[in-house]
Amino acid sequence: MTHFCRTLLAAILVLGSAHAVAQTYPTKPVRLIVPYAPGGATDIIARAAAIELTRTLGQAVTVDNRAGAGGNLGSEMAARAAPDGYTMLMSASSLHGITPFLYSKLNYDPNKDLAPVIVLAGFSNVLVLHPSVKANSVAELTSLARAQPGKLTCASSGSGSTIHMSCEMYKHMLGLDITHVPYKGSGPAMIDLVGGQVNLMFDNVPSAISHIRAGKLRSLATTGAKRALVLPDLPTMIEAGVPGFESTAWFGLAMPAGTPREIIARMNAEGQKATRSPDFIKRMADLGYEIVGGSPEQMASMIQDELKRWGPIVKASGAKVD
Repeated sequence: MTHFCRTLLAAILVLGSAHAVAQTYPTKPVRLIVPYAPGGATDIIARAAAIELTRTLGQAVTVDNRAGAGGNLGSEMAARAAPDGYTMLMSASSLHGITPFLYSKLNYDPNKDLAPVIVLAGFSNVLVLHPSVKANSVAELTSLARAQPGKLTCASSGSGSTIHMSCEMYKHMLGLDITHVPYKGSGPAMIDLVGGQVNLMFDNVPSAISHIRAGKLRSLATTGAKRALVLPDLPTMIEAGVPGFESTAWFGLAMPAGTPREIIARMNAEGQKATRSPDFIKRMADLGYEIVGGSPEQMASMIQDELKRWGPIVKASGAKVD
């Protein structure tokens, strides 16, 4: 047998084996690692997705929360798992687009060691103020910040989050001096904002909306390219006079690099079913998420967009985590 024939036969056997695996997969439960604590935005969508995937895969999809190191503990665990289709990560846009610039030392590369599968849903952030702040528009807040450099305080869920970086984007694009106050999570930050200990925050829409509706916070604008479905009367930051301002968070499935393409295609197909499920759509809409969907290639393209967007902002902010 010639070398060419042996190579061709080997390729056929590999393809045949991969096809066979994809046809029988999965034969046991699939673990979905959430790299953040229970109850947060990533965990909420992971649990909703797990219900849908369990229903269509015919095997249980179990959520495994592995919080720590700004999401890197669980993400690295997923990246290091066997690429056999039985470990997935519920990833977040910040892990792909902000983390590489924020951490000077990482034991893994979220954009090389993880393979994109599908973006399930996302949301905008919303600029909210404590009612004591004398501003009823983004323009008025900008004027107030310019008149009192360093006096206004902007809360965040922690350094490097999209909540933090949305504030840094606002400061960077308009040349403002606003003091960043990081918290260990969105919940504690929101408590202090509602209590008036800090002035403003670019919080996630799902966690801020109840306080907006209750009148505890004043909302000025959302941060997406288009208006948020749950806050249709609120302008975007672009409409409010900050051209080019776009900051969103999205959440999607990823698998260890090297996972067979047939398995990734299968999980993408199952993810697509989830994004069309009436129960999933309603749960996401009720909480302020917006359905995304798409192919693995579209998720890869969205990751590249995040890298281009956040690289200059993280650098300008000077934020670093070691």
